[in-house]
Amino acid sequence: MLPSIFGRGLFDDFGGFPFGEFNHHTTNLMKTDVKEKGSNYELTVDMPGIEKENVKAELKDGYLTISATSGYSNDDTDKDGRYIRRERHYGSYSRSFYVGDAVTQDEIKASFKNGTLKLTVPKKEEKQLSDNNNYIWID
Repeated sequence: MLPSIFGRGLFDDFGGFPFGEFNHHTTNLMKTDVKEKGSNYELTVDMPGIEKENVKAELKDGYLTISATSGYSNDDTDKDGRYIRRERHYGSYSRSFYVGDAVTQDEIKASFKNGTLKLTVPKKEEKQLSDNNNYIWID
């Protein structure tokens, strides 16, 4: 049996040996679905285990950036108070999507429920550049 390398930890194939179960919490963070719905785009971002107060969405220079921070701690001790296993994970994550310069912050609607962030972004036509073609001929 060969260890898997795609989306799983090395020790998962051995039933968690020798360190116990591997936490897949971070491998599922910020998976995003983008759906076109009429005059809007709907983004659904999975953020399992993340609290609403640790999520930010920012619009800057035409880019919608979603960021989150997380912390995970699993402390186990035996009856004498000795460590059997002590794992910690803290991190920050972000995703950016180009939504165009015509979209404003007030037009984007967001909600967060049960570890899922939903954003509604209006479709906007980009301003067309003028038809004055000032191209340089290249031989």
